[in-house]
Amino acid sequence: MLPSLYISHGSPMLALQPGASGPALKRLAAELPRPKAIVVMSAHWESQELLVSGSPAPETWHDFGGFPRELYAVQYPAPGNPKLAQQIIELLAANDLKARIDDQRPFDHGTWVPLSLMYPSADIPVVQISLPSHLGPAPPVRIGHALAGLRGQGVLLAGSGSITHNLAELDWQAGTDSVEPWAQDFRDWIVDRLTAGDEAALHDYRRQAPHAARNHPSDEHLLPLYFARGAGRVFSVAHQGFTLGALGMDIYRFD
Repeated sequence: MLPSLYISHGSPMLALQPGASGPALKRLAAELPRPKAIVVMSAHWESQELLVSGSPAPETWHDFGGFPRELYAVQYPAPGNPKLAQQIIELLAANDLKARIDDQRPFDHGTWVPLSLMYPSADIPVVQISLPSHLGPAPPVRIGHALAGLRGQGVLLAGSGSITHNLAELDWQAGTDSVEPWAQDFRDWIVDRLTAGDEAALHDYRRQAPHAARNHPSDEHLLPLYFARGAGRVFSVAHQGFTLGALGMDIYRFD
């Protein structure tokens, strides 16, 4: 059975400058059974209602600005999977979660950047599910629970965000070993609570975790973690690290 994953996707430049995360993602993909399909909840698809991408051939969306021209040339032409999208709608409905198909949604960079490093051939069908970020941690957990059975059908479930995400306090000159203590403390608290299975504390992270608001001025990049956790059980750290001083690049798995 495939695990569920939480992937810190970092800057869009990860696609061209994979640093330590690229080999970690490549290694993880090699360790896992080859998925029949991949379902991603990305921090970059926030929505008021729950949506599932249904295009048979989603476009690659360069949903950012100010980066080198080479990055805008990167394409990730993986197919969609309308049949799986409909199955997801039905699984969600069976768990009292109303959703509908969006047959125009392209792949945002929270999806195609990490997948381009894990599965560069882009030959595995990918379906995205939106993030109702205004409702906090509980809905992503419920969504993960509802879709957990897909793991046994060869579907890889992944939440894509960043374990810390304060873009205003990144140090673009920082070395690879430079980590801000406030970012490290938050990351360590999350790992400690995940290891302990402390769901109450995790759901109350904005009050209980050290420097929570500083690490996540808004929480859309952390919430995909709750989707991955809802879809899996046994927690482990597949990769850990920081870039730019305060941007956490951890990858977690839930078996």
